[in-house]
Amino acid sequence: MRSWRMLIVLSVLLASFSSQVFAVRGVVFVHGTGFQTNAEVDYWTPNFINSVMSGNSNPYLVINCDFEEYIWKNRAAVCLADQIYRWGVANKVTELHFITHSNGANVVRWILSNPTWDFRYPIIITATKNVTAIAPSSGGTPLANAVINGNIFEQSLGWLLGYASDAVFLQQVEYMAFMNEFWLLGTQGRALPVPFKVITGTDVESSPFDSDSYCGGYSNQVALEFTQNWLNSCSDGFLECSSQEVAGTVWFRDKQVMNGGEPLSHQQSRRACFGLDQVLRNDI
Repeated sequence: MRSWRMLIVLSVLLASFSSQVFAVRGVVFVHGTGFQTNAEVDYWTPNFINSVMSGNSNPYLVINCDFEEYIWKNRAAVCLADQIYRWGVANKVTELHFITHSNGANVVRWILSNPTWDFRYPIIITATKNVTAIAPSSGGTPLANAVINGNIFEQSLGWLLGYASDAVFLQQVEYMAFMNEFWLLGTQGRALPVPFKVITGTDVESSPFDSDSYCGGYSNQVALEFTQNWLNSCSDGFLECSSQEVAGTVWFRDKQVMNGGEPLSHQQSRRACFGLDQVLRNDI
């Protein structure tokens, strides 16, 4: 009886969310691993957000949640869902367009894959029209294994990945394989209910004589080129291409679209580098 009552309640909520309250498309920016309180400034930068949203009068939301947690926890996925729900109702949003970076794609995939976990999840799933996943950590990274094992990466990757948090633990290759097999949709034979388009970062360039190496911060490029030595040749310095492309559909690899055929390192793929911001702006 309780299950039927819950279905009735959800049906009423869905109807009210779509037909009475919502009227426009909204864009949601979802940060990666880390506890963010001002992600617009500290993670994406206002320059990037403003450029992507330039000429677009629809509302946007920059998420601030604790993604050091396991993706299903209250301060991670439930926080994400609650912020979207409250903002959506307040701004009369009818459609959602997600732009995620790195581990943020895993948090969104959790919501899309587990509609019965929280009453807001099916509402968000129904409203979602597209997820653009930039450098998603869908298959995890060997660097997370290195951090958990406590070797040199624990110090050298603190600025990028964080330390031995639950989120880093989950992004170990074997644990993401488990999640993709049993809990997360989007891998082969396990379709997501909405389009999930991947932008893949394929390389890192850090020549001091190349001005392109300074987009996103030259020191970050040097660090990512160092960590790339422990990854496959096709990687953005943090994630191998194969990991980024485990879930969803590849929209493009960086060099295919970016100005000058430039690659996007893991840092540059959340910055206004080589026309990425313009590509996202045109897509929404």
